[in-house]
Amino acid sequence: MRTIEEVTRLPVDGRAVKSYAGRVVYMYAFDLAYEMARLPITHLLGQPVAQFSVDSSKRNPKHLFFYRPQMIRLPLMERVGPHGRVCVERVVKILPVGAASITISVPFKVQSIDDLVVYHDLEFTNGVLNYEVRQMAEEIRAELAPYLIRPVPRMADEEAYTVFCIDAPLVTEDGLALRAEDWLHEHRRDVAALLTQETDPGQLSRQEADESTGRYLSYYENDLTVIDWDAALIVQEPAQIDESLYVLELANLQLAELEAYDRILDVALERSYRDLTERGNRRGRGGVLRELREIRIDLARFSDELSNITKFFGDWHLARIYENIAARFHLADWHRTIDEKLETLDNLYQMLNQDRMNRYMLMLEVTIVLLFVIDLVMLFMGFKRP
Repeated sequence: MRTIEEVTRLPVDGRAVKSYAGRVVYMYAFDLAYEMARLPITHLLGQPVAQFSVDSSKRNPKHLFFYRPQMIRLPLMERVGPHGRVCVERVVKILPVGAASITISVPFKVQSIDDLVVYHDLEFTNGVLNYEVRQMAEEIRAELAPYLIRPVPRMADEEAYTVFCIDAPLVTEDGLALRAEDWLHEHRRDVAALLTQETDPGQLSRQEADESTGRYLSYYENDLTVIDWDAALIVQEPAQIDESLYVLELANLQLAELEAYDRILDVALERSYRDLTERGNRRGRGGVLRELREIRIDLARFSDELSNITKFFGDWHLARIYENIAARFHLADWHRTIDEKLETLDNLYQMLNQDRMNRYMLMLEVTIVLLFVIDLVMLFMGFKRP
């Protein structure tokens, strides 16, 4: 007899999925510098630099727009993973906002969703994937040094995101294709355990399972995208999946850059407060005012560029995917926090500027009074005016 838990994991037609094949895509976003010089990059890590492009296969308006960063594809490398030897794909994208995105694709073929949990924090027989990616990012930063404007003294921790990509359609032992949404409803707890890195799905509450899988989207009968905070699951045909992956990658990059600029604002605000309260500081109010003006201009430009790389005009489904991952990442909250700090900087700038104008007016009034006094003194001393 089957237990209740086993019955709830079966598809609605009573037949289990034969196997799951696809790839796990690891996305790592790094902040390298304040921005990059607008100069063409021909080679990186020994590979020619090309321009990334996405071809949409779904119905959409005539003017499909995608931001197209510079990218390289590194040679395949062989590694031994959790289920044997695999060929790992590596792609690097460079963005003018001073960021780099490294994606690592590891193929898999497993019998159940539970078998994919080990792909979180992936370790090969020769080391941890995160460590290899970190070394690659350092090499990229060193090679791009001539193009970096105000490079970071030390790279912060990467913003990582994991996407489990399962090839569609899902097929049962009898060779019948399953509707992706029906499969999700029957395996909701397993999918939630995969996204939250839980080895035992039975330990998850129904509330957590519903929360982790609550943001899902489907375009065709056989495709599915489930988005969570730390990972996502995509069931889609391999030829069409790159579009969705690119949207998730851009959102991950956006989150990394928002965090980086939030740190910049924190440092700027702390330094400004310190300079305004300390007496005898070397920079003086003029230096503080000049720095605040530069930060306001730079961050306004950064906001425009960051918004430009996440335009998805032309494909409504991809726009919905972006809206959902932006909600998971709380990108709106990050933008609001940065806007509030920018407003604080603006208030400081206006206050200092007004204070400077008041001093100028005071100096002008004192000068006028002094000239009037001198004029009176000269008059009483009997000097004639010219």
